[in-house]
Amino acid sequence: MNKSELIDAMAKDAGITKVAAKAALESFVANVTATLKKKDGKVALVGFGTFSVAERAARQGINPATKKPIKIAAKKVAKFKAGADLAAAVSGAKKK
Repeated sequence: MNKSELIDAMAKDAGITKVAAKAALESFVANVTATLKKKDGKVALVGFGTFSVAERAARQGINPATKKPIKIAAKKVAKFKAGADLAAAVSGAKKK
C-alpha cells in the first residue's frame, strides 16, 4: 500500500473526504517527525506500536569495492517496535 492508497482507505473508513484524510495523514507524519527530533522523543500508540530514536555508535567498516577499512560515523536512526495487537494480527495469532 502506498501513500495515496492509504489516504483512499482512510477516507473511506472514516467517511471523510480524501483531502481531509490526506491532511490527517500529513499531520500525523509531521507530528511524529517533530517529536522524534526532540531529545528523548518517543510516540507510543498502545496496541499499534512505538516510534523512537536509537543512537548508533561510530564503528569501523570495510569498503566492499576496495576492501579498505572506513570509519562509519555515529548517527541517530528512527525505530519502530510493533505493539502486541499489531504483532498478533500480523502473525495470525488470536488475541487473548
